[in-house]
Amino acid sequence: MATFAHDALVNDQLRDYWGETAVRNWAERDIIGEKLSIAVTKVVSHYGNFIVTANVDGNFDKRGLPDPLALAFYFTPHNELIVQLIILRNRHDI
Repeated sequence: MATFAHDALVNDQLRDYWGETAVRNWAERDIIGEKLSIAVTKVVSHYGNFIVTANVDGNFDKRGLPDPLALAFYFTPHNELIVQLIILRNRHDI
């Protein structure tokens, strides 16, 4: 949590989590609770933002998801803290 600003926004699975309490609850439930493993495959710096592509696995329901599940993490930093993180599954099958 030390890497997130106190009023950071995380959008995961099209749901917004605003602020320290909501982001902490999201991380405890969806990252730690699901025992996520994240294997980074690519990092791109783009106009001060960072796009991290990774294969994600864990104890979540994988029905209907590709294997591996590749997600893109869009980080917006400010004053060396994450102020916004948007997590998307980029689809190449449509």
